[in-house]
Amino acid sequence: MATLLVGIPKETRLGETRIAMAPDAIKKLIKKGLAVAIEKSAGESAGFSDQDLETAGAQMVDTRAALGADIVFKIHRPNLTEVAQMKKGALLISLIEPYNNDGLMEKLAEAGINAVGMELVPRTSRAQSMDVLSSQGNVAGYRAVLEAAAQYGRFFPMMMTAAGSAKPAKLIVLGAGVAGLQAIAVARKLGAAVEAYDVRSEVKEQILSLGAKFIEIDVGEEGAGSGGYARELSEEGKKRLQAGLIERLKKADIIVSTANIPGRKSPTLIPEEAVKGMRHGSVIIDMAAANGGNCPLSEPDKIVTKYGVKIVGWTNYPAMVGSDASGFYAKNLMNLLFLMLPEKEAASALNINLEDDIIAAALVTHQGKVRFARK
Repeated sequence: MATLLVGIPKETRLGETRIAMAPDAIKKLIKKGLAVAIEKSAGESAGFSDQDLETAGAQMVDTRAALGADIVFKIHRPNLTEVAQMKKGALLISLIEPYNNDGLMEKLAEAGINAVGMELVPRTSRAQSMDVLSSQGNVAGYRAVLEAAAQYGRFFPMMMTAAGSAKPAKLIVLGAGVAGLQAIAVARKLGAAVEAYDVRSEVKEQILSLGAKFIEIDVGEEGAGSGGYARELSEEGKKRLQAGLIERLKKADIIVSTANIPGRKSPTLIPEEAVKGMRHGSVIIDMAAANGGNCPLSEPDKIVTKYGVKIVGWTNYPAMVGSDASGFYAKNLMNLLFLMLPEKEAASALNINLEDDIIAAALVTHQGKVRFARK
């Protein structure tokens, strides 16, 4: 049987530096019996030259050849032009943004493309090595704190010099998922005094273990949802949360906000009143800016200053660490693909097993039908 070909096209989304492949992953795919074709110059912005990728074993091709492979790896969902260049029966593995009701999944189904949405991989122990939200969230949390340090006009740690001393920055992290916990860890390493809040009470221990203080607020209900995510609070719960947070937020020098709810607008955690009360020169890093923002004053992919406070709305922090983010992402995709390949002999055919809980959860289109149901 013919060798299966994995194709990796260049990402076309504005500002994206990542590629859905890296030299280490290429070597493992080839060892498995697969061939790898990458669009020329696709890895340049991530720090991988064509020669680096060729040395690892990939063949460099044009866009059409990369998209026309048996298996296509991408970071972002394809556009309709890209879908038209993919072949019937191909397997697409990428982020799909399944809650975006623009007809893409229907187009993929019509084209006979089997598509896996990586954001739908369940957060279970077995699926950890395939969890792109966690791998990219770690990168984002790290880079977001570095952004805060760059935008903040003062020291993070306490500094004592012959000319005087500076107090440590007071930093609050809102949301203690993967990105939030990484943000806490990095901020603590940089010497900031860190507090954190999450509606899920079970993350308190993790926050404390990283050396931060946990902000206690009684919202009258539990905020834990399914799959390790937070759920949306009731209107009464939201009011209690804002009332409990607002005075603390006014005292912060830096706020890093990470709260997102899959398929819904991001909750408002930093109201305008809180921004008005913050000291001039303070910084808000709104990591939820792409989904409506945790601060209503933030603007996607812009830095705006309101009431003397810088509000940073960058929406793609992993792209700022393109090389390592690409490496993590490629391994996530590779590990998921390996679920569909034989364990011992060389891979020559895919086995999309709908009895496998990971495949069943993440497969959005299969054999001409849309499997994902928007809630």
